[in-house]
Amino acid sequence: MTATVRGTVQGVGFRSFVLGEARRLGLAGFVANTRRGEVVVTAEGPRDLLEVLAEIVAEGPPASRVRDVELAWSEATGEFDRFEIRFL
Repeated sequence: MTATVRGTVQGVGFRSFVLGEARRLGLAGFVANTRRGEVVVTAEGPRDLLEVLAEIVAEGPPASRVRDVELAWSEATGEFDRFEIRFL
């Protein structure tokens, strides 16, 4: 799953929030800020847990204001062994 999150999502602890939630769910992948002011979340794991993460991302941490989440579903690549913050 890849989620592109738009709104007030940078400078509000969004990446750390997603990192903690994804690790709690046992998912692998990454979260990163983009230069366009978005946050991108790429995660692999069981579909039901990915759907939980998608709901969490749509809510965001208290200081954020999520305006839109674009979800894309694809098959897992197996390239991730943990969940981390990346810098694009």
